[in-house]
Amino acid sequence: MSAVPTIKLGVPKGSLEEATISLFDRAGWKIRKHTRNYFPDVNDPEISASLCRAQEMGDFVVRGTLDVGITGLDWLSEQGHEDKVVRVADLVYSKTSNRPCRWVLAVAGGSPYHKPKDLAGKRIATELRDKTRRYFEEKGVEVEVFYSWGATEAKVVEGLADGIVEVTETGSTIRAHGLRIIDEVMVSFPVLIANRDSWEVPRKRAKIEQLKMLLEGALKAETLVAIKMNAPRTELDSILAMVPALNSPTVSPLRDPAWFSVETVVSRDLVRDLIPSLRQVGAQGIIEYGLNKVV
Repeated sequence: MSAVPTIKLGVPKGSLEEATISLFDRAGWKIRKHTRNYFPDVNDPEISASLCRAQEMGDFVVRGTLDVGITGLDWLSEQGHEDKVVRVADLVYSKTSNRPCRWVLAVAGGSPYHKPKDLAGKRIATELRDKTRRYFEEKGVEVEVFYSWGATEAKVVEGLADGIVEVTETGSTIRAHGLRIIDEVMVSFPVLIANRDSWEVPRKRAKIEQLKMLLEGALKAETLVAIKMNAPRTELDSILAMVPALNSPTVSPLRDPAWFSVETVVSRDLVRDLIPSLRQVGAQGIIEYGLNKVV
């Protein structure tokens, strides 16, 4: 007889699905989907998983149908669940990159609207209806907000709306439709949330905190690489002054007393300039390699 899983995990289905499964893979959990159901296998007997729309995840976690799940901060806010769940971790990634998304207010490129107040009395299309209403209310601007079932950018082009509130990573899709961003409504990213009652059960909380630690570690590792090199004793101080580290570089003597091995972790963005500089001061045999997790 199989053991009862410790926690029930919600995996977001849709735009974040593949990025989330990839993140779990790097964190150490293999999630294998089935073509005919919404209950993937996980290589951990303490976890049972369900695929759920991010828009519904908050409801399932609040009710206790799921102990823990990943949803967008936008949908958590939209449904008013921010104070009803435990926000365990902010996991900043999207379907294509490790940066947050933005919900923006956009209008036609040639329109006379340049500020939110210019849209007073106008029609706004969006999937994020309640948040958009609150946004305009806070600015004291009365507008008509209606729900868009997709192709939101086209609503302005077709004359069905005067403006839209839409999610974007870079703004390129919005610009491609001839639209112009005039304000930012909110910044959103995936969040790991837990049911409040589940969080108070020690065994469940320990498992959820394990998820938090390793998922965050996998995300942190994506921005870092490890480098290892041989450093001449005469230039060791110069080399150590050049290399950053999480704490302190690892320095080990080699069989030849004139050389040391130096190993450290650096930002992925810095390494392309760092390696040539290290070579110039005498470092040799420089190796760069990727990381799965940094905890």
